[in-house]
Amino acid sequence: QVQLVESGGGFVQAGGSLRLSCVTSGNIFRVSTARWYCQAPGKQRELVAGITRGGSTNYAASVKGRFTISRDNAKNTVYLQMNSLKHEETAVYYCSLNWNYRDYWGQGTQVTVYS
Repeated sequence: QVQLVESGGGFVQAGGSLRLSCVTSGNIFRVSTARWYCQAPGKQRELVAGITRGGSTNYAASVKGRFTISRDNAKNTVYLQMNSLKHEETAVYYCSLNWNYRDYWGQGTQVTVYS
């Protein structure tokens, strides 16, 4: 069974930084694409960043240059370093693994950016 557990969320002042982590169980991490999504109140879940098993990355236009996604296959963990955070990036952040045409999700971690 695949389980994903996010951590690292919290309260941060606008302009500050947070580092999210997502630890996964099971045997599929190193062959999966990992992604971070965010969902603000009343809005749809949106893709923030993704990283393939080979290490190729992609980002939402709004976070390019400020956020960095990375992975440690030895630790079955994907990270999201978020710098220069904005108030409008307050949301629940979810990590996801995609493998064999199926998506696996964590429970999310709350990020609150205050002005």
